[in-house]
Amino acid sequence: MAGLGLTKRWLPAQLLLLWTLSNISDSTVHLFAPDAVTLEQYSKANITITSSSPVNQSTVIQLNVTYSSKRNYSSIITLPEQVLLPEAATSVSFNVTAHDVGQVTTYLLSNNTDFDSSVRIRFMVIHSNVVSVISQVIGWIYFLAWSVSFYPQVWENWRRKSVVGLNFDFLALNLTGFIAYSVFNIGLFWIPQIKEEFLKRNPNGINPVNANDVFFSLHAALLCLVYFSQAAVYERGGQKVSRMACGLLLVAWTFALVSLFVAVAKQITWLDYLYYFSYIKLAITLIKYVPQAYMNYRRQSTEGWSIGNVLLDFTGGIFSILQMILQSYNNDEWRLIFGDPTKFGLGLFSVVFDILFMTQHYCLYRRHPQYEAVTGQED
Repeated sequence: MAGLGLTKRWLPAQLLLLWTLSNISDSTVHLFAPDAVTLEQYSKANITITSSSPVNQSTVIQLNVTYSSKRNYSSIITLPEQVLLPEAATSVSFNVTAHDVGQVTTYLLSNNTDFDSSVRIRFMVIHSNVVSVISQVIGWIYFLAWSVSFYPQVWENWRRKSVVGLNFDFLALNLTGFIAYSVFNIGLFWIPQIKEEFLKRNPNGINPVNANDVFFSLHAALLCLVYFSQAAVYERGGQKVSRMACGLLLVAWTFALVSLFVAVAKQITWLDYLYYFSYIKLAITLIKYVPQAYMNYRRQSTEGWSIGNVLLDFTGGIFSILQMILQSYNNDEWRLIFGDPTKFGLGLFSVVFDILFMTQHYCLYRRHPQYEAVTGQED
């Protein structure tokens, strides 16, 4: 009991000590500025820098340009070399003028040792804000088209109470592919260390992964699990995942596991590790449609394979490629198309195979009206 009373008496003093130490250690004055500023060509903008607390002396903040997509950054944008933060002030503003399309990255440096020096502003001059808005709209269109494309197959399976005609190798490869794609997107969009590593390697500061990419891949992985649950309860006609598909999946996941140990040993960066996941997705995209196309050919029918899925997937692929082209044009950076090879490959190969599936459904294996009428009478 005596020990308990001593603890009670000392607790306020301990809390006071912790509070004092935390305030002493947090004497650094933090600067806040926009992480990225997008300007239309020949436009102007006012940029504000704020500090976490008033300064006790006038402070010079230098804008140190560390990257420019062109030799002379002044051909892209005009900005002051330094600005003055007055004594007792908490903010300062300056004007910038955009000229040619390009990217400029600048760090804020100060002669005051109390300021942090990790603040960076990325200026991106684009051709047109209208093109930027159109690109964003197209991004959400292909996100919706690709996302909704999974539901016609779910409906087809439920309506028929059967998954006969839906290839199980395609299901298994598709699930693995979208899990890998989700890992890549989440890492490059949400994890700060990975984003910083990407920006150091690609100083133009344009991350190829958008919010719709993240939500699409997660949604796709979830719907692939729905397919598997339907395959478990509906008639499947003796279908199972082939040995070849199992072997390919074993190779993919072994590669991912070995790469993880290599990344932990710091032989490769975590960004490289994420790109390995994107390569897994790209490889699966190259082959996942082949088993379904071959099954359709062998059965001389697309029965059980939803054409609604194909049409929406085709729409999503076309708009995905179109968005990347618009982004590359607007930023004058055609390398953006290859900045995310998985996204570009996903769109391109989806379109190619969707054209094949549409040819099978509407031309090669089209059911004649007489055959449909006879089938309906037999049913």
